[in-house]
Formats: sequence, C-alpha cells, structure tokens
Amino acid sequence: MAWRVGELAWRTGMSVRALRYYDDIGLISPSRRTGGGHRLYTAGHVVRLQKVRSLSALGITLREIGEHLDGSGVPLERGVRLHLSRLRGRIELQRRLCDRLEKVAARLGSGEEVSSEEFTETVMEVIEMSERSEKYYTPEQREYLVERRCKVGEERICEAEAEWAELMEKVRAEMEAGTDASDERVKVLAACWMGLIQEFTGGDHGIERSLGNMWQQEENIHGIDTGEVREMRAYISRALVASNRAPDDEERGS
Repeated sequence: MAWRVGELAWRTGMSVRALRYYDDIGLISPSRRTGGGHRLYTAGHVVRLQKVRSLSALGITLREIGEHLDGSGVPLERGVRLHLSRLRGRIELQRRLCDRLEKVAARLGSGEEVSSEEFTETVMEVIEMSERSEKYYTPEQREYLVERRCKVGEERICEAEAEWAELMEKVRAEMEAGTDASDERVKVLAACWMGLIQEFTGGDHGIERSLGNMWQQEENIHGIDTGEVREMRAYISRALVASNRAPDDEERGS
C-alpha cells in the first residue's frame, strides 16, 4: 500500500509542509512517485516517520536523527545520553538563574533598589557561566558534574565556596609575606587546595584538566581575576613538589 503526501499527513497528524521539508533535507524521501509526479509513501516510510517523531520529541536535532537512521551518526544510546546532558545543562542554568533572581526579589521585597543594569548583569552572568561550561567541558563531563552537584548537595557546595574564598585569602597572605612555598604552612594550604579540587571533580583527571584550562584561558571568572589565581596555582604547585606530592601531568591542569 502506498499513500500520497496528503494522505500520509492526514493519517499521521503531520502537515504536508513538514513532510515535504523532510523530503527536501533527505530525512524521509519517497522512492516512488505517481505518473503526475506526486510523492508516494510506503509502510517503511511510515515506520521511519514514527522514529523521527519519537526522537524529535526528545529534542534531538533532525540532522542527528538522520545520521542515526542512516547509520552514519552516533549510536542511539549515545545520542540520547548527549541530549540528556544538554537538558541537564539547561536545567542547571535555569536553577542558577532562579537562585540569582530569588536574591534580587528578596532585595526588592526589603525595599532595596535594584538598578536595571544590575538586573541585566545578573542574568548575563548566568548565561556566561553556561556558555563557559559548554566551552571547556565535554557533554559527558557536564553530565557528570550535574550528578556530582546533586550528590554533594547544595549545603556542602555553599560551604565549599566559602572555604575556597578563605583558602585563597590565606594563600594570598603567605605570598605577600614572601613565605617560601616549602614552608609547612604553605604545604598545609596546598593540601587543602588539592582536597577542594578533588571534591569538586570527584578525582576525575579529565575534569581537572578542563577546569585548569578554563582558569588558564579566561580573564575573569565569577568576578575573580584569573591572573592572580594562576600565580596562586604556581605557588601551590611548588608547595606540592616540596611535599613530594607533585601533581602529575593531568593534575597540573587543575
């Protein structure tokens, strides 16, 4: 049995325009036509269309769907996992934006004035965080970090952020005082530094490299001068060497 494009559209709930577009991009192209040039679709095309609609409903792009169905793209499981990572990234972005907006709302509720510039900066900062994450971390790494964040918990994350700020202040003080990196005080700080990194990454060396690349290449992260942080990292690395805990090639990126 074969159907013309209008018949197939009626039976499947698709629009004729969508089916013609699928044909134009080679996603679902009928192999037969009537004498008058009308497209004819068979049962095989219906099955393929069902697969396209199912995968499209998951948010997978038409290009990726076509590559999968033709056997030239990534396996279906990996494709779904990649899309899952994208979704989790979007959810994380929305969560961060909610957190920031809740703080803005609280300030407004207390009668504090919030300028439009500050409001815009709040939103843009969240967007930049998302773009930076996509730039330096693979989809698999982003998915792992979302899972890691859920496992660690928001309370511990807030505690760790405060610990980082305090630790960096202590390292800065030792550097300004001219304390040698081999000093026991600095060795202790270096151990804490590596401990916080490993807690964030879960000991994943690939994520440590990605994290290091981000701090190496960006000029400013969360309002922190990365140039100063790079100096601290070099200082900490010397302390680790003095402690016979020199990071290997993978850890040096962190």
